[in-house]
Amino acid sequence: MSNQTRVSNANMMSFSEKLSRFSWGLFIPMCLALTLSIIVLFSAGGGSWRPFALSQLMKILFGFIVFFIVSFSNIKTWLKSANLIYAIAFILIALVTFIGDTGMGAQRWLNLGFISIQPSEFIKIALVLALARYFAWMNSVELTQPKNYIVPSLLLLIPFGLIALQPDLGTAISLALITVGMFYIVGAPKKWFMIVGILALMAAPIVWFGGMHDYQRDRIITFINPDHDAQGAGYQINQAKIAFGSGGFIGKGYMAGTQSQQSFLPEKQTDFIFTMLGEEFGFLGAFSLLIIYSIIIIVLFWLAKTCRNRFGQLICFGFMLNFFVYYFINISMVLGLMPTVGVPLPLMSFGGSSLISLMFGFGLCQNAHIHKDQQLSAKGS
Repeated sequence: MSNQTRVSNANMMSFSEKLSRFSWGLFIPMCLALTLSIIVLFSAGGGSWRPFALSQLMKILFGFIVFFIVSFSNIKTWLKSANLIYAIAFILIALVTFIGDTGMGAQRWLNLGFISIQPSEFIKIALVLALARYFAWMNSVELTQPKNYIVPSLLLLIPFGLIALQPDLGTAISLALITVGMFYIVGAPKKWFMIVGILALMAAPIVWFGGMHDYQRDRIITFINPDHDAQGAGYQINQAKIAFGSGGFIGKGYMAGTQSQQSFLPEKQTDFIFTMLGEEFGFLGAFSLLIIYSIIIIVLFWLAKTCRNRFGQLICFGFMLNFFVYYFINISMVLGLMPTVGVPLPLMSFGGSSLISLMFGFGLCQNAHIHKDQQLSAKGS
């Protein structure tokens, strides 16, 4: 089939043709993780659908609506609206600064009356979209010119600053890692990353003494010295280690985890849900989730490599980075391999904003795969 015929077919695909291109290899592990989430959240509620499992199930159902709409829509829609989506996400983050609700010591939520959302979760996907559109039509020469990285750097730095002030250091770091990863993927000169790393090290003392809250410094000190403030800053991570370690190879049994069921483990339904999984299902349960995540990463990489238009390719690569950063930071945190930060476990943690943004991202990757043969222009025509 010629390229012209292939492009023509991509432009005129029926729903059945789009369905035939649907990636079940991405959809099935996503559903497995969501099912495991409901199982663990049912246990977190003490063997009851309330207050976690039923609420999360409703959010998952809504997430599937978002996922399927995004998956089967025209990819040109997302190309044309990429900058608008970023602008809306940024405005929501700015509004949080002025009228956001405070919870757990941070001003991260925006109350819309009928629902509260965490805009910092949506900016992750919006940033990937905006960067994909920006870099998609640059040639190899343009990608080595520093001036062409001013705009994408600003796309990161402005929301990064606002999110860090909320304070939400975990999400701010995630945004930075996603952007740096995107720069690497598009082909930014390697020496730039070394320069940025050196500058980051030089700025560390300034951030430590002037840019961090006391509790954030305590978390880092506790990470270095786990016995520091064992009943304060170190309580969460110490309880997490006890719970996860006590699960052994096969776990204590479903709804039989002593640390989680007796409320010794804080935030067991959100940031520390991986620890609860490990306590009740042991190494086998935790490793099974890691296998699911690994399959998702491999499939996303394959979708990116097989996509013939640069915009779709960068969406898949960008979301792959986003997903990996999500679970790498969370799991490293609960295992005591890095300081505690507020990053949910993707597809597992209780909450709507993270879940919906991820389902939107999965939908974008499915969309890119379905339209992998479609040629696109910078104007989306």
